[in-house]
Amino acid sequence: MAGRLKAPTGRYGGKTAEERQAERRRRFLDAALQLFGDTPGFRNTTVAALSEAAGLSTRQFYEEFRTLEDVLAALHLQVNEWAEQAVVAAVAEADTLPLPERAAAIFRAYAANVTGDPRRIRITFVEIIGVSPRMEEQRLARRAGWVELVCAEAGAAVARGEAAPRDYRLPATAFIGAVNGLLHDWSSGWVDASLDEVVEELVRQLLAILRPVGWEG
Repeated sequence: MAGRLKAPTGRYGGKTAEERQAERRRRFLDAALQLFGDTPGFRNTTVAALSEAAGLSTRQFYEEFRTLEDVLAALHLQVNEWAEQAVVAAVAEADTLPLPERAAAIFRAYAANVTGDPRRIRITFVEIIGVSPRMEEQRLARRAGWVELVCAEAGAAVARGEAAPRDYRLPATAFIGAVNGLLHDWSSGWVDASLDEVVEELVRQLLAILRPVGWEG
């Protein structure tokens, strides 16, 4: 299909065209979270099935999206945005805490948000993998955003004299890989530990990066 169908304009039922469009989009994304993040999964979902789950028509689908991959892309960004909002709030609340407590608060907020709904984990770590070069680019771009966040927090810790001065881009990239891998394995039941134990392990790894053996602040 060359492009989306043109959505109707004007006010109807007390809502503007923009409000109706936003509601339709939300309903499609809510349905996608259920179908992509649980059963049958992204690869086994059809436009008709998604539209039915959303309580909308296929015509309305094509008014909002071109393909199911567009829906997956939007949902992946939404899931990441929810997690980022939780982290930003935790960063602000933990602003005056010492580094160990601050790191624990931030990662506890992230882990709680991501693992609070198994469907979000599946979207982030499973369904997006191997879909297309476009989706891989988006996945890596979002990972780069998390790397930047870790680097920014590390830089702030260095400025406070709580961490060793160094270029943190490489260790931050490795750490984000560890975070993703461990949370995925824990959510899949491959790691026999509580979520608090998982967070504590991640915090220990982060502190070992920020405060290597031999460094004295």
